[in-house]
Amino acid sequence: MLCLLFYFLWRCKTISEHKINEQIRDKEIRLIGKNGEQMGVMPVKEALGMAQDSELDLVMISPNAKPPVCKIVDYGKFRYEQMRREKEARKKQKVTEVKEIRLSPNIDLNDLNTKANQARKFLTKGDKVKVSLRFRGREMAHVNVGREILNDFFEKLEDIAVVDKPAKLEGRSMVMILTEKK
Repeated sequence: MLCLLFYFLWRCKTISEHKINEQIRDKEIRLIGKNGEQMGVMPVKEALGMAQDSELDLVMISPNAKPPVCKIVDYGKFRYEQMRREKEARKKQKVTEVKEIRLSPNIDLNDLNTKANQARKFLTKGDKVKVSLRFRGREMAHVNVGREILNDFFEKLEDIAVVDKPAKLEGRSMVMILTEKK
């Protein structure tokens, strides 16, 4: 039973990244009041007393500061607001994907135009485009033809794209990565 209680207390401490109330072990802290006003540097016991008088929690905001900064807040409300801010920040992040377009050395002009239009759509969405040209069998003898095809492909997208990684032969395929112009 005691072991289970000890594990629960240990688990609670590791879940919360902020020290609250009796978990704060420093002698002196800089205190911020419940309305955001600076209360100054004071002993922890005095700050705890002020927090208990206002029926709120003492939460360590910045443990690395000298002295550490603590704030008198409702801890449940504080955690909720913090999680909401993190969620908003994740929502605003743009994740760039790498879309791949595969070509062959004997591709026709119309097919190349179709693939270029598809790459244009990907680039305007903000994604990177990996253009790979695969060589089969005896096509490896004509690597220079593949390089010309990739250059033609880039010329079709030159107005909106920049070469992030130039054409390079990797095994049996030649790869080039394009990104949107800023």
